[in-house]
Amino acid sequence: MSQRSRAAFFALILVQAAHSVEEYSTQLYDRFAPARFVSGLFGFDRRIGFVIFNVALVAFGLWCCFGPARRGATSGTALAWFWVVLEVLNGTIHIAWAASAAAYRPGLATAPLLVIAATILAWSLHRTPAAADAPQA
Repeated sequence: MSQRSRAAFFALILVQAAHSVEEYSTQLYDRFAPARFVSGLFGFDRRIGFVIFNVALVAFGLWCCFGPARRGATSGTALAWFWVVLEVLNGTIHIAWAASAAAYRPGLATAPLLVIAATILAWSLHRTPAAADAPQA
């Protein structure tokens, strides 16, 4: 994975962290059925469950960036593509949810940033020559 792709991957994880903060501050865990469900898996207090899930999500993203992607492992590229798909879907769902309500919904402010950052990462991954994906000695 190229240095540009690794930087774009890290930027995407930072945008996800900002998105999680926005979702928490606007109480997504009380307003969106899937978020209520996931947050409820971690205990009785959805706020705490939401924090646990999102901290774990961002921590996993950082591990992907600073583990397999930084080492240049093939799995790093696969994980980066996983994050591209995840964040394009995440951002698109937030935008569609707000559009269907014709109003702000939790997560909308940072949702376009997720889509943009994921698209930049996808572009970078697509443009990276195969030789740059080979593990470094």
